[in-house]
Amino acid sequence: MTTALAEMATDAYIDSALRDVQALMRSSFSDTPLAFLADESKGLLGNGKMLRSRLPFRVGPAVGTPRRTLTHAAAAAEMIHSASLLHDDVIDGGLLRRGAPAFWVERGVSGAILLGDMLLFKALDVACQVEDSRLAHPLVLFTGQVCQAESEQELIHRGRSTAWDDCVRIARYKTGALFAFTAYAAGSADPVVRDALTEAGYAVGTAYQLADDILDAKGSAKESGKTLGTDSERAKNTLMTLLPEGIDPVTHVRDLCASARDRLARWPEVQAAWDQYMELDLTPELEKHLQLIEE
Repeated sequence: MTTALAEMATDAYIDSALRDVQALMRSSFSDTPLAFLADESKGLLGNGKMLRSRLPFRVGPAVGTPRRTLTHAAAAAEMIHSASLLHDDVIDGGLLRRGAPAFWVERGVSGAILLGDMLLFKALDVACQVEDSRLAHPLVLFTGQVCQAESEQELIHRGRSTAWDDCVRIARYKTGALFAFTAYAAGSADPVVRDALTEAGYAVGTAYQLADDILDAKGSAKESGKTLGTDSERAKNTLMTLLPEGIDPVTHVRDLCASARDRLARWPEVQAAWDQYMELDLTPELEKHLQLIEE
């Protein structure tokens, strides 16, 4: 990676970029009567790990993608992710989120559903504000994959026999789609690189979902800051509950991450930037969950 790109990937650069993302999300709320919720509700707008947002700022400069594009893509993805968490906590009966009471516990089920809906459409508005709205249609498509996968998991597979391949596909779209969207946005300056980054995003997003399934099965609510164990309680089929004999979840997560990296071998600077994202941002989070299996 060149000196200029290395400077753009420093912690100071990433911190500054994430502050811009948070500011954009808050400004999108500023013209609504619900603006006060951005301050009152812990973790509502970009106060989590922001792994989906970190990806484009690590990788995008290596492709030559404008920072404004990265900021709007990251903000839109974070808002979609926040909306999904609001809805998921209602569906799963989760009482704890990011170390605080889940939004629906304090504001009611109706409030959580309605706020989640508003976040979805505010995210689309944010995507429409950049590059002649060229990010808007991809955001709709990737978000549609999230919704379809969540619906399929709940309405078709919950409590029923499910094939492992179906479970992997659901994880790819349920969680991988937003990683794929921010990777897509990071590569928007070059269509060929963009396609490779999109697939890399799907791969690491699927790995992250498997790691999250491990956390739900093996972790503790105190350490994770969220309600765990709801998958088994609700007879929800996950990558952990359907793990075939002979498949090691730890190896599978690491293989998915390796396959993502391999897709970028044609572009050494992009691959080096991807490596930095994995080393500094995603892999530490994955390894925390994988240790629950290895201990």
